[in-house]
Amino acid sequence: MITPGEAAENRGATPNVQISPAVLHSNVPTRILGIVPARFASSRFPGKALSTLAGKPMIQHVYERACLSRYITRVLIATDDERIATAGRHFGGEIRMTRPDHPTGTDRLAEVASAEAADLYVNIQGDEPLIDPEAIDAAILSILDTDAIPMGTLKKRILDASEVTNPNVVKVVTDLAGDALYFSRSPIPHIRGGEGELGAYYKHIGLYVYRREFLLRYPDLDVGPLERAESLEQLRALENGYRIRVVETDYESLGVDTPEDLDRVNQLFCQTAGVFEGE
Repeated sequence: MITPGEAAENRGATPNVQISPAVLHSNVPTRILGIVPARFASSRFPGKALSTLAGKPMIQHVYERACLSRYITRVLIATDDERIATAGRHFGGEIRMTRPDHPTGTDRLAEVASAEAADLYVNIQGDEPLIDPEAIDAAILSILDTDAIPMGTLKKRILDASEVTNPNVVKVVTDLAGDALYFSRSPIPHIRGGEGELGAYYKHIGLYVYRREFLLRYPDLDVGPLERAESLEQLRALENGYRIRVVETDYESLGVDTPEDLDRVNQLFCQTAGVFEGE
């Protein structure tokens, strides 16, 4: 098992993306809790959290990558399924059992936050086994020294034109201060008078950081028409008047939503590190 305290010694232990040696400087709070919400049920890929990737369950890859963050002080797996909990304990992960009726991962985080005090909480998607620890740190730094911002996340410039019209790729637009104006599955902004430059479009990277007070309040916020229309939980914050700081990253998200995605990521592991499933 890799713990946050062992991260410096174990950096690079998991074969995937390269990590820059650049040092980030900030006055970091002592309590930054990373939480990996994990469900067994999935409409497109049931049990994907426990699917084998390069000889380990996918949830283990996510947990170990999160532990490589420079700033996270603890990492927990939040689940309502004993199968995931058992697997997590087997590789030494810290587990928190949660209720089974949470509609979103953020609601699950809020339950954990009610019992686990921290300054910031990081929502780390359990289906991104190649999550870059530096992307986690960038999200943390987006609101670390700005008390007025309750929530932070990431965006990446779209380089593949097909992603602009793909409804599974969530787009985001921000104001000049870097705060989110809107998230949508549709192409935003709309370029009037013809096709615009591809560089005008950004996709949202679903990695979130929350302040405690806001996270505890989140489950009681009204679900508005925009969230219902787009099926995007981050719109709940905007519809209720909260700011979301968005910072740009070069991290390319590689989520696993289907068995085909798992095969693709397994091939990437093999190509980059010679790691074959079952070794």
